[in-house]
Amino acid sequence: MKVLVYTSLFPNHLQPNSAVFIKQRMFHFAKRENCEIKVVAPLPYCPPWPWLGSRYVLSQIKKTESLGGIEVYHPRYPLIPGISMPLHGLLIFLFTLPLIIKIKKRFDFDLIDGHYIYPDGFAAVLMGRFLDRPVILSARGSDIHHFTDFKLIRPMISYALNKADHVISVSSALARYMKRLDIPDGKISIVPNGVDTSLFFPMPRAEARDRLIGSESSKVIVSVGSLTENKGYHVLIDAMPRLLQEVPGVRLFIIGKGPYRGIIADKIKVNGLDDNVILVGEIDNRDLRVWYNAADVFCLASAREGWANVIMEALACGTPVVATNVWGAPEVLTSNDVGMLVERNPDAIAKGLVWALNRDWDRDLIYNHVASRTWDVVAEEIAEIFSGVLRDKPHSQSR
Repeated sequence: MKVLVYTSLFPNHLQPNSAVFIKQRMFHFAKRENCEIKVVAPLPYCPPWPWLGSRYVLSQIKKTESLGGIEVYHPRYPLIPGISMPLHGLLIFLFTLPLIIKIKKRFDFDLIDGHYIYPDGFAAVLMGRFLDRPVILSARGSDIHHFTDFKLIRPMISYALNKADHVISVSSALARYMKRLDIPDGKISIVPNGVDTSLFFPMPRAEARDRLIGSESSKVIVSVGSLTENKGYHVLIDAMPRLLQEVPGVRLFIIGKGPYRGIIADKIKVNGLDDNVILVGEIDNRDLRVWYNAADVFCLASAREGWANVIMEALACGTPVVATNVWGAPEVLTSNDVGMLVERNPDAIAKGLVWALNRDWDRDLIYNHVASRTWDVVAEEIAEIFSGVLRDKPHSQSR
């Protein structure tokens, strides 16, 4: 089976932490017998001007690279941020079509595997109809519950979901939301993300702390994710004064980067929390294991998450989790033996963290809660879906 992976969300040599969950799923799929992939990961064109700041990196990413022996292509397309979003999907399709036609001549793929419904999935569906190949789309979360709020974009999301040959959701909650767009039940499969237990596993907490923050005995909370409003760091920081009254000296380490950093830093300073809340910045995904193991509890205060990989990673390290009761989180935290679900407000988060920090946890039990959900298992489920679509939708019927 030959598959063209089509998504702008994919790691590259300069952004190795970008959407590693897509890389994990499809690289494990490619390890299966008679399964091959090539990846087309489009990027918006950016001139090589250093004064463009964070966008400058886009101009430095190679047009073609090899990751783990897999060919990855990064064609460029025009995009004016904040203005051309309604044309985003069409532009990706038009400016990647010539490259994909060339790829198809030497890699006659059986289907297109598109990730993120808009703009990538919309472009993938157009590509599939043009090239007479079935298309399977994977919804991740914000592509559904955020972009459907835009009147000009919602019809294109609906079109992509209904014209795709099959749709994969990472959680039941996200699948229920997609059904509001009149997608037939039989067209959606639920395939939660996995966890790499060769990368995330328990280690002695004292050893992890010695490597990162010293051997101080104060309680430690870790949170990982992009610094955006959705991740709820501002709510978590507002919970800290309440938490400190119950657990003196507790420290919160926030790992990640993003546009909300300035706001978060100001909130830390205004609340006098410089000694208790530390912005670590972005670190390599492979180094997160030590941070998860150093924590007494992991906390995620998101407003929405299709399937939070960081929850899976923390649990695989034997670390309990306190997370907001939204979207896919209840499908992971199914027992108070591994963590607690809370409402998204400072009081509820503080109470949940006090409960978690004062409890003795069975780390082996927490690890075993997720350890069987490996990426090999996910790859097998994906392969079954792909095979089913190819049986039901020969090329000549995929239009």
